[in-house]
Amino acid sequence: MVALTWHGHSTVWLEDSGTRLLTDPLLRDRLAHLRRRRGPLPRLPGAPDAVLVSHLHADHLDFASLRRLPARTPLVVPAGAARLVRRVLGPAAGTCTELSPGEQITIGRVTVRAVPAHHHPGRGPWSRQQAPAIGYLIDGQARTWFAGDTGLFDEMADLGPVDLALIPVGGWGPTLGPGHLDPPAAAEAVRRAAAACAVPIHYGTFWPIGCDRIRPDRFLHPGDDFARHAAALAPGTRTVVLCPGQSVTVRQS
Repeated sequence: MVALTWHGHSTVWLEDSGTRLLTDPLLRDRLAHLRRRRGPLPRLPGAPDAVLVSHLHADHLDFASLRRLPARTPLVVPAGAARLVRRVLGPAAGTCTELSPGEQITIGRVTVRAVPAHHHPGRGPWSRQQAPAIGYLIDGQARTWFAGDTGLFDEMADLGPVDLALIPVGGWGPTLGPGHLDPPAAAEAVRRAAAACAVPIHYGTFWPIGCDRIRPDRFLHPGDDFARHAAALAPGTRTVVLCPGQSVTVRQS
């Protein structure tokens, strides 16, 4: 079984077989024009054994948040990202392992394998910093798929069956661009991956300044909308909708 705490957006503290992993840490209340609008500021129970970074976008690779972790915390990043991480963090970067889809690393008592994701590879719209976005399969007592940020792709069917899917179902604004999953598409993703349990993430935490009253349904509702669509498209998947800061223990199917 695995124990997890969703700290909002794509930040998940995941424990499996005594190994503690942290995904895409965003540990502060403000990022550029975004504000944390729901959930407490994350308080981690200790130092993670490793941090898994899915792609270069600032809301997933947040250097200010990485600096809040113990110095030299091991990082796992997409192939092509380590040079940027080492340049910005310097000695605090510690071990920085690059993975391409299909490559894997052992961390503690779990195996972490990079898997594809369909998402923009750049740091920003006009940045020359590029690294293909990835997700991760974590194999320990359970098999967990952390999808990162992605649109639908056919190879999702090759990932399963998985015991747990940490699946993005929204974003941080009133619209979603290409390379993202909305609730219906996220339900199709967990169907393809044959997920026994799914926890929706990447919604309902950060929102642009001044947009609180614009499309509040896109902020608060994606988790429940995903659960409704998953019940229809993937009736074998149990959905657990958390609020930022909440925890759950998921048993292996």
